[in-house]
Amino acid sequence: MSGAEEDKKMPLLDHLVELRSRLLYSAAGFAVAFVISFYFAQPILDFLQRPLAELLPAGRRMIFTDLTEPFFTQLKIGAFGALCVSFPVIASQIWAFIAPGLYKHEKQAFLPFLVATPIMFTLGATFVYYVLMPMAWRFFLGFETQGSESTLPIQLDAKIGEYVSLVMKLIFAFGLCFQLPVLLSLLAKVGIVSSQGLREKRRYAVVGVTVVAAVVTPPDAISMLSLMLPMVALYEVSIWTARLIEKKRTEAAAADDDTAGKDVTPA
Repeated sequence: MSGAEEDKKMPLLDHLVELRSRLLYSAAGFAVAFVISFYFAQPILDFLQRPLAELLPAGRRMIFTDLTEPFFTQLKIGAFGALCVSFPVIASQIWAFIAPGLYKHEKQAFLPFLVATPIMFTLGATFVYYVLMPMAWRFFLGFETQGSESTLPIQLDAKIGEYVSLVMKLIFAFGLCFQLPVLLSLLAKVGIVSSQGLREKRRYAVVGVTVVAAVVTPPDAISMLSLMLPMVALYEVSIWTARLIEKKRTEAAAADDDTAGKDVTPA
């Protein structure tokens, strides 16, 4: 498969064989990453617990109420880490499968977005770990009470499985939400959206971002604003990126027109 620009076609069976090999490579990469992540599941769990542990006094604990909960939590951590670690392998296999069917200019258009996807996901995960989680955990721990002679104290005994599920949900939610400029820039690249259209729909985008932030974050205003404000900023970045793409497209079209005009021989 030497590329669509050379107008060579593969039989359907060859495509299926190629797809099978790419899937096997992806599965093998995920399996290797899973074994490694499961081996380091406890250090990963310690890392995920750190934002909560730093806010709790010494001696506090994390519990489990199901005999199998710690084991399945480590399996979940292994799968979570494997998905993150093996994503470059999976993405490269997807690219290796579809790239031969693209023209050269299409490869140049899509490859930057493929590279930007894990970068933006990492930024989203970093933001939720270092910014959102400390603020949200501090807010929720504020509902603890010390108790008195006539009342019982209210203290957190976090379940390990529920805590890890919540953290993973937040990381994936923020990682996906941070893909907004990548998605809108790609749509602008193919001409589906424009910078003018994005500017005109800004108010609707803010409402949509607010709804998404209210759904995927814990039910408090601080967490919601922690996602809503970055997404609004990323939407503005998308408008600027779309304008830049349109400018380059206009310049390329003008250069093509000039070249075509020079090639015309006067009668």
